[in-house]
Amino acid sequence: MPTDFWGNAIFSVIPTIALGLVFWFVLRAIIRADRTERKVYAEMEAEERARRAAARRDS
Repeated sequence: MPTDFWGNAIFSVIPTIALGLVFWFVLRAIIRADRTERKVYAEMEAEERARRAAARRDS
């Protein structure tokens, strides 16, 4: 471990910054996955509604 002031300061701050970056990447991945899942589900829902509307028109 470093014995001078700046070495100790940097050695103390780096783990906090690294953990913050990992947390940010994980949350970003979760939010993007949720957004993509909602988009795909909305597209599937729209297709199903169009299919049902077409079936009602044909009946």
